[in-house]
Amino acid sequence: MSDMPADPLRPVLAVAIGDPAGIGPELAAKVAADPEIRSAARLVIVGDARVLERGAEQAGLSLDVEVRREGADLTPGERPVLLDLGHLDPDAITLGAVQREGGAFALRNFREAIGLAAAGVAGAVCFTPFNKAAMRLAHPPYDDEIGYTAEVLGLTDVPAKEFNILDGLWNARITSHVPLSAVASLITYDAVLEGLRLTHRSLQDSGFAAPRIAVAGLNPHAGDGGNFGHEDDAIIAPAVEAGRQEGIDAQGPFPPDTVFLRATKGAFDAVLTMYHDQGQIAMKLIGFDRGVTLLGGFPFPICTPAHGSAYDIAGQGIANPGASRAALLLAARMAGRGTLRQAA
Repeated sequence: MSDMPADPLRPVLAVAIGDPAGIGPELAAKVAADPEIRSAARLVIVGDARVLERGAEQAGLSLDVEVRREGADLTPGERPVLLDLGHLDPDAITLGAVQREGGAFALRNFREAIGLAAAGVAGAVCFTPFNKAAMRLAHPPYDDEIGYTAEVLGLTDVPAKEFNILDGLWNARITSHVPLSAVASLITYDAVLEGLRLTHRSLQDSGFAAPRIAVAGLNPHAGDGGNFGHEDDAIIAPAVEAGRQEGIDAQGPFPPDTVFLRATKGAFDAVLTMYHDQGQIAMKLIGFDRGVTLLGGFPFPICTPAHGSAYDIAGQGIANPGASRAALLLAARMAGRGTLRQAA
């Protein structure tokens, strides 16, 4: 039976299948079959038909997708479209092991998905979990998804930041994948103000009319009036005040060890932290298997579950799809409101 005409108001999501040695194929099959996701968006899944079928077998699902090849019209109808690149036999992969072949598979899928969004075929990109070690075996310069996306898009000045989202609470950060010894030198007035602006815009793009942002300090007790460092008073506080002058509802800097307590009780919609683990530890303690990672600041949203490839349970059919569902639904909501704007 042919597809009925698709609702043009539902955004198209390009969904890259992640590491084939982990739970990525299983999760891709589960989200492709999810009725809530299919009612919120039209899907173009990028990968290999054999890998997706293996994931469906692991999940105990019967797939209902339309398989198309490179060069074909990828506009999805009511059923998801699978762009079958035919580039990996799943029998060549050992489950639960870091392999160059798995990294190459995930990178190719991600690159194709980014290309679909850049060409306007899709309004957002999603991916099931990657394994960075495998991806570096396939592409040694690979650092993280932000750098790779910028590389694919030909951007020399990376405009994006990583956000973590859980149960309506957002965590943004000024620095990310850098050594802790380098963090203090990277906390500048301009960096904090740009972080505030991007956080404010991204929250608005996801549906917050007037987002409330708490800013964490860098030092213990937010510097304690200069007793434990001067970055909080001399750099972060002036940047927060500048953001407020621009109409951003921001407060802080607050002591990092208590700001999430206030945020989880509803005082704020987002916490802007100064470095990776300052926010990641808090968010993952709140709910490791439900969190979403958003790359905000590119011309289109890029979303993924915040957890990893879970090699320890690969192939068992027990992967929790909650975070993947949340990632796709967030991407659909943001794509439906228009693409994310690049940082000024």
